[in-house]
Amino acid sequence: MPKEFIVAIELGSSKMTGIAGQKNLDGSITVLATVEENSSSCIRKGVIYNIDKTCQCLTSIIKKLKNFLKQDITQVYVGVGGRSIRSLKNVIVKDLPGASIISQDMINELMDINRNMTYPDQEILDAATQEYKIDNQYQIDPVGIQCSHLEGIFLNILWRKNFYNNINTCFENANISIAEMYLAPLAMADSVLTDSEKRAGCMLVDLGADTTTVSVYYKGILRHLSVIPLGGNNITKDLTCLQLEDADAEKMKLKYAKAYTDISNIDPTLNYSVDKDRTIESKKFIEIVEARVEEIVENAWFQVPAEFSDKLMGGIILTGGGSNMPEIDKVFKTHTHIDKVRIAKFVTQTVNSKDPKITNHTGMMNTVLGLLAKGDMNCAGSEFNNDLFDNLDNRPTTGTGAEAHKAPRNPNETVGTGVVLTAAEKQKAEEEARRKREQEEEEARLLAEKEAEEEAKRRKENSLVHKFMRGFKKFVKDTISEEE
Repeated sequence: MPKEFIVAIELGSSKMTGIAGQKNLDGSITVLATVEENSSSCIRKGVIYNIDKTCQCLTSIIKKLKNFLKQDITQVYVGVGGRSIRSLKNVIVKDLPGASIISQDMINELMDINRNMTYPDQEILDAATQEYKIDNQYQIDPVGIQCSHLEGIFLNILWRKNFYNNINTCFENANISIAEMYLAPLAMADSVLTDSEKRAGCMLVDLGADTTTVSVYYKGILRHLSVIPLGGNNITKDLTCLQLEDADAEKMKLKYAKAYTDISNIDPTLNYSVDKDRTIESKKFIEIVEARVEEIVENAWFQVPAEFSDKLMGGIILTGGGSNMPEIDKVFKTHTHIDKVRIAKFVTQTVNSKDPKITNHTGMMNTVLGLLAKGDMNCAGSEFNNDLFDNLDNRPTTGTGAEAHKAPRNPNETVGTGVVLTAAEKQKAEEEARRKREQEEEEARLLAEKEAEEEAKRRKENSLVHKFMRGFKKFVKDTISEEE
């Protein structure tokens, strides 16, 4: 019997990651396979700019996962982020005649008005309800309260329309069906943050290669989301001013870079070795690294709305590859004056894996693991037989990928459309799912009634047969007695 699994793909700026795993009954996750492809030539700042190369990366990831699993993949979960995504606060005001009691219809009306807001070259991905202002008081659930002035406060998460179109085009060209598309920062937050941190108020900072993503939570609700076009690669590029190649600068950064070095510990005579024939001054190296790190930290802190800057009782949580830099927490403490800083090296779920990329707990796999934890639909297709698997790489190819590796697409199905559902679309999808569920329940009820009728009929027939046999036996017995 084919095994079931979930597949997730993260579209990162430095690498594109594919992962396949299974959810266990105890809530843990077993990782079956992980694949990475360099995406620096097709994704910048989290935004796709080369569609053909992105298609090639996607096709390669799916192909490698299939080879490892020896099973087809019918659909995938996708995580998106990048500088195209941002949040915007919106307030909808409604004056009520006299002292009216707030009904659910009034709340729905405010939500519909907010969903229908239009923004130039952007569209609403999701709308998070913050709270409602009733006269001069704030409430989370205002239904049933009497007032004359009602305000709905929403946080709209926006993205550029061409970003959405590019993602759809890439997956369609690679012929990969999308089970659902998630905002990567939100999926990761659900797997990295604790409920208490979200309630108390916290700032989640994902220090990536090309971007730094800042998410602010308070009272369990997302209050702000922004993406800064600065990341670890900016430090690498700065180091190239020391006449270093990009590859050498990256190696030097990983080997020697620290976010903060006390002045008393800086040795002006110390040199760092680039290769056997060349060295660079450690003092210059330290100055370059610290200057860029400070810029990233200051910009991240600047993203926190003033109304929440003094309410982050849950502290600051750092994750991503950049969180591995020594002393990075000290820099955040210095610039934000918040002493509670936690580095989230791993997700809160229990994950079973032998892959060192996961078991090393570097924080670089947190996003894709968060996407895997979000998935709830089976992505597994049919198993490959031995002959088919042996000849997997010899199949004819067309377009951007192997035709045999392409997952079948049904233009009439909703799964695999690659669309991130807006709040209104989600409601419509939920209603359709509810109708489908009710229809299935009705069909199951009718089938059960039919089976019950058939069972009663069989019992009745068996009863008649039993009565006939008893009568027949009695007749035979009486006949034999009379003859005797």
